[in-house]
Amino acid sequence: MKGAAAALATAAIAPVRAFSPDLAEPDKTATAAATQAIADQPVRCMQPFALNRVKLLDSDFARATAINLRYLQSLPVDRLAHSFRIQAGLPSSATPLGGWEKPDCELRGHFSGGHYLSAAALAYASEGDEVLKTRGDQLVAALAACQQRNGYLSAFPDSFFDRLSSGQKVWAPFYTLHKIQAGMLDMYRLASNPQALQVATGMGDWIVRWLNGYSDVQMAHILKTEYGGINDSMYELYAITGNERYRDAAHRFDQASLFDPLAAYRDELQGLHSNTQIPKIIGAARRYELTGEPRYRRIAEFFWETVTQHRSYATGGSSNDEFWKTGPGDLKDQLGLYSAESCVAYNLLKLTRHVYSWNGDPRAFDYYERTLYNARLGSQDAQGLKLYYYPLRAGSVKYFNSPTDSFWCCTGSGAEEFARFNDSIYFHDERDLYVNLFIPSELDWREHGLVLRQETAFPREPRTRLRLQLTQPTSFALHVRIPAWIGPGARIKLNGEALDAFASPGSYFSLQREWHNGDQLELELPMQLHSVALPGDDSLQAMLYGPLVLAANFGSHGVTHGMQYCDYDAEPHPEPAAMPAPRFTAKQSSDTGWMRVLSAAELRFEATTSQGTVPVAPLNQIYGERYAVYWQNQNDTPGSG
Repeated sequence: MKGAAAALATAAIAPVRAFSPDLAEPDKTATAAATQAIADQPVRCMQPFALNRVKLLDSDFARATAINLRYLQSLPVDRLAHSFRIQAGLPSSATPLGGWEKPDCELRGHFSGGHYLSAAALAYASEGDEVLKTRGDQLVAALAACQQRNGYLSAFPDSFFDRLSSGQKVWAPFYTLHKIQAGMLDMYRLASNPQALQVATGMGDWIVRWLNGYSDVQMAHILKTEYGGINDSMYELYAITGNERYRDAAHRFDQASLFDPLAAYRDELQGLHSNTQIPKIIGAARRYELTGEPRYRRIAEFFWETVTQHRSYATGGSSNDEFWKTGPGDLKDQLGLYSAESCVAYNLLKLTRHVYSWNGDPRAFDYYERTLYNARLGSQDAQGLKLYYYPLRAGSVKYFNSPTDSFWCCTGSGAEEFARFNDSIYFHDERDLYVNLFIPSELDWREHGLVLRQETAFPREPRTRLRLQLTQPTSFALHVRIPAWIGPGARIKLNGEALDAFASPGSYFSLQREWHNGDQLELELPMQLHSVALPGDDSLQAMLYGPLVLAANFGSHGVTHGMQYCDYDAEPHPEPAAMPAPRFTAKQSSDTGWMRVLSAAELRFEATTSQGTVPVAPLNQIYGERYAVYWQNQNDTPGSG
């Protein structure tokens, strides 16, 4: 090789200390017991960088982040705190929020006291947003005052928990408490607010006391009602405080009917509400990281494997009408207007980060990248409003929440996701650096005296450039992910000189050397058209260009405002009529001749169908127009469209 050594496979990775994947910096105020509890279990071989170490440069992701932050800044603290104050018997003259935050909605508080705080903390850690830091601090103080009334904190009365324990119908009180507690913990960890930890600890104490009144048999019935990721937030509270009561309380949310089959490598998910399950699995992943119990790693890894490989669409999203209605590997007839709930994709990305940190398998980021570009990036409009579902029925239109009268679960998870696009571009182990995503950004790895600047217009150009600024020559391996979708002609240049080795798709190109200030690595990423069949129906194909899912663009004729924006109900009014899937003819699934690239730089495409020529664009760029993601091959047995 000319002046460098490159490996064809992933380098061996040594395990290092485990800690929360979102921690901005190791928490110097954590107790000695908590520090020891975490350090004793070295389960993570890969570590993310603190959010303030990675700066987004100009790109679709940076622009989407800015739009999201402007929306979050538009929400007044008094309106966010209103229902909490009323519940606590404190005065409030603010105008109540609508939708799922209405004063009579049983889920009230999930966004206003939960998702909002997490998003504000993430925005401060990622972007240094002082406005949202201040808003978050003000909201924490307002909710702390509510909690001081009687030790209970929620926007709904504690009688909801009496209904839960007695088997009466109630809409997910522990789900909401999880969001609030997680928001407080994020404000503590990411925005250095000590009062937020006090509030989260008070919530943890209340939960411990409540749980002490119920047997395991009674808990099995209680767990039939959605409880979100309360196990995850309670494990996180344990990780920070070292108080084992919180760990033991989190353990009581183990749901045997879900965990036992997964631990035995059985997919028994058919019929289950999709997004209800994923936060539970994230909690199991967190328990593994804190205790080292292999059962919980098996649960998380098998769940991740079966859902991402056998229950997901080409976009990386999953679910239909919020459920898994079929067995693994069978999504026939599941292309609905209400398919692919956005929260599902959000939580699957969170789980992917955990799983990847244990094994460092670059194939996890093939899934992550596909889901990020196709199930997340295109789920926000120019006002910062978010999708609930990502419709996959032919003829669908994307439809979004209203600014103050929706607050669906996916409004909140979207607000968080769009505040943290910088969190998984780079990882590291004790010695080496890993580049997993091709997003313009600047990494400050100060422990190595390194600033790495990634310059690219990907996916509008098939390459990325990594420029290294070093305070002194430093030896380490730089591992760059080679995507599974990469086309022929890929190559790598070091300081303008082509290297005579590469790596297989779905692996890392690893370059171990002494790096010097000004070194530059350039990676060519040839993109090509390729198709992916709908699991269970080979006649329906999605077309991709590199990691991008392409969609037929049927235009905006007949599209109304009511089809695009909704209030309380996450349903467009009127619903756009279903259309037949566009039909193409191909003798083999590998035949992509019916699709043409008109302009790679502009991401413009064109398809030849039985209905004529159809314009095609990346799904994440289509707004206000009808589209179709799956195409019908006329040479195969017709399936659902």
